Amino acid sequence: MDTLDTPQLIAIAAALGWASGLRLYAVLFLVGLAGSLGWVDLPSGLRLLQHPLMLGASGFMLFVEFFADKIPGVDTLWDVVHTLVRIPAGAALAAAVFGTDQGLTASVAALLGGTLAATSHFAKATTRAAVNTSPEPFSNIGLSLLGDATVPAALWLAFAHPWAFFGVLALALALMAVLLWKLGRFLGKVWRRLVGGSDALAPTST
Repeated sequence: MDTLDTPQLIAIAAALGWASGLRLYAVLFLVGLAGSLGWVDLPSGLRLLQHPLMLGASGFMLFVEFFADKIPGVDTLWDVVHTLVRIPAGAALAAAVFGTDQGLTASVAALLGGTLAATSHFAKATTRAAVNTSPEPFSNIGLSLLGDATVPAALWLAFAHPWAFFGVLALALALMAVLLWKLGRFLGKVWRRLVGGSDALAPTST
């Protein structure tokens, strides 16, 4: 039943891994919904996402994440907790594209998916933590809405135009690398100021 060619399969595996680091539950729900409605012909390893119970669970978690991701502070806590969820899930989804009958290929896909999920997750978490240092909530909400739109766009591009997706992914990874470097330094400075301020306020022994 699988009619996807190799570039499409690689693109889908990469998209699932990368997008899982941003919005795991959106990935699970949207891919399952697209397969259930017949919009795409999912690889056999991903058809579990079409099951009504899976759609219900992923849809519920998508609803929760949609609002949690727009509340400053809550979004950072959500990201911290999901460090243990998004990365292995991205690896598992990427591997599932090729199925268990292709052991080596699935293992390579899992490594790719996990690495991409980690990259996007830490770039997102770092960016949102930096934005949360600002008292106004609008930039936080704007970034969250951007993430909401990016995930379905990336998934569609991977299925419909895999070579275009590879180009977009390369640009996204380069941007994320720059963001991780710059925002990591910024958060380091903020942390040092906070620690320095607390040390200055600490009572000194006589």
